[in-house]
Amino acid sequence: MKTTGSAVVRRKQLSEPHPAPLNALDYPRFEGISTLFRLPYVPDASKLDVALIGVPFDGGTSYRNGPRMGPRHIREQSAIIRPYNPVLDIKPFSELRVGDYGDLPINPLSIEDTYEKVTAGLATVLEEGCVPICMGGDHSILLPILRAIHAVHGPVGLVHYDAHSDTWDEYWKMKYSHGTPVRRAIEEGLLDENCILQVGLRGQLYDINDMDYAREHNIQWITAEQFHEHGMPLVREKLKMFGGRKTYFTLDIDVVDPAFAPGTGTPQVGGLSSDQILRLVRELKGLHLVGCDLVEVSPPYDIAGITSLLAANLLFEQVCLLCFCEE
Repeated sequence: MKTTGSAVVRRKQLSEPHPAPLNALDYPRFEGISTLFRLPYVPDASKLDVALIGVPFDGGTSYRNGPRMGPRHIREQSAIIRPYNPVLDIKPFSELRVGDYGDLPINPLSIEDTYEKVTAGLATVLEEGCVPICMGGDHSILLPILRAIHAVHGPVGLVHYDAHSDTWDEYWKMKYSHGTPVRRAIEEGLLDENCILQVGLRGQLYDINDMDYAREHNIQWITAEQFHEHGMPLVREKLKMFGGRKTYFTLDIDVVDPAFAPGTGTPQVGGLSSDQILRLVRELKGLHLVGCDLVEVSPPYDIAGITSLLAANLLFEQVCLLCFCEE
């Protein structure tokens, strides 16, 4: 197995063994309580290096709802995940103490109260030196997550895989929604404006000026069309700007084409394949990641669980990335 070098993730030296997934050869995958990757439920961040956390909130959606059910269905589909990643040559659950932390409390009737609950809940995790990987929920949860990250790490870089820029100002005169979190995060000083990269943007806009805010704040982006034409070298070149900066990674499942991920709230044709998104996530190997998320899985619109299955695989890749995070 490859060595991981000087890692950013602070590995806890505890006498008890690492949390480990149930062995599918001892306990069939259809058996037992659904936890992410069949890991133990560990609601104590002091015992973990990485906490897998559900945030089942979709009060910020503007079209199709349902992402509140995302964490539950992703957990169910994650039963198929095996513990060794042959592409990255890593067994993440042997390298890091990883557990299913459960879901943070939310308020389905109030986005503001949910934000307070999410930020407070993550503060407890971060205070223990634990890196959070969150499952949404809709993309509005990015803002309270970044508030918690900022309280510990200051302004961070942002790698954002999405079909949409999420830099609109208002929806129906409301400042908080799944289409506004990046703009709000910039306004609140949560992000390093010199290190924001969005990949996979595509589709129609409301107006020719919709991307003006992104231009004014130096957001770098690669559209889906540009990626299809130029491929991974274009992404690698843009990623150089992050260097050793602390960076947060957010992945909206609608960056993937609805042919591969139909279960999402705002599907947009012309997106990435499941193979392309897996490769794009692996390209982040070595970045100084201080947290990750995956959002916008909407099971009511899924077909045979394929969106939740892809999400589970992408979350596994995120865990693997944390094994390689270096200063």
